Amino acid sequence: MAQVFGKYQDKFAQGGKLRLHYLDFGGDAMPWLVCIHGLSGNAHNFDQLAPYLARRYHVLSLDVRGRGDSSWGPPTEYVPRFYAEDLAAILDHLSIRKTVLIGTSMGGIISMMYAGGWPDRVERMVLNDIGPDIDPKGAERIGSYMGSAPERFDDLSEVAAYYRANYPAMASIPEQQLREAVKWSVKPLDDGGLGWKLDPAVRRPLRGGKPQQRYDLWTPFARITCPILVIRGADSDILSMRTATQMSTTHGGVTIVEVPGVGHAPSLVEPESLAALSDFLHLPT
Repeated sequence: MAQVFGKYQDKFAQGGKLRLHYLDFGGDAMPWLVCIHGLSGNAHNFDQLAPYLARRYHVLSLDVRGRGDSSWGPPTEYVPRFYAEDLAAILDHLSIRKTVLIGTSMGGIISMMYAGGWPDRVERMVLNDIGPDIDPKGAERIGSYMGSAPERFDDLSEVAAYYRANYPAMASIPEQQLREAVKWSVKPLDDGGLGWKLDPAVRRPLRGGKPQQRYDLWTPFARITCPILVIRGADSDILSMRTATQMSTTHGGVTIVEVPGVGHAPSLVEPESLAALSDFLHLPT
């Protein structure tokens, strides 16, 4: 599939004591839609998807605290509760009373936390390969590569190789397209190399430090009132089909779509993903 990118503006909002960055793809007078990335991702993870969404929505894509161009927070506050509060602060800052949420992996956890806490403010929600329970095999895999990730790369080809080796959904992406996607994850270092645009404290619990607090996500999930689209990679080691089925049993408005041949997590621009999103979000063709 050819790459499609939309125009955007870099903007910032104050979330408590933190300055939080987001991309604004425009769309005055259109309903709002907010995209939230995964654990080590950033706002640019939705660059390819945004043009499709922008046909009907005013699209924003967030840098979660500690990632991208958002401020770094206290190390003890890199947990879903504070991420959800940041989302609430951004929406209040922009006077957004109701929005659609699209969350990939950790972004889906943030979306569930927010929609469970403020159910009247979420119109629809898309959960990309995530649910209230996480498959232990996938959690172990992510903990392993996050906790042992190199802190420095010589060049962008090394960054691309790291992603190809550790992110199943990126393994088959053409080299130039992969480099375009991962360049937003790193920044120049004084020695001429590249380092992560990610607070090292995000990785510390995964390097053998104090474990992060576990949350019972079924409790906020049960409070969600809006329709939910669950997109699952058929080869996912994070969202099991058992959990996805339980989600549809717990919430009567859940639609489940699988993307064949894809692990964690779908890019959301696969034909199956785009068809599901078009139906669920009523996107014009």
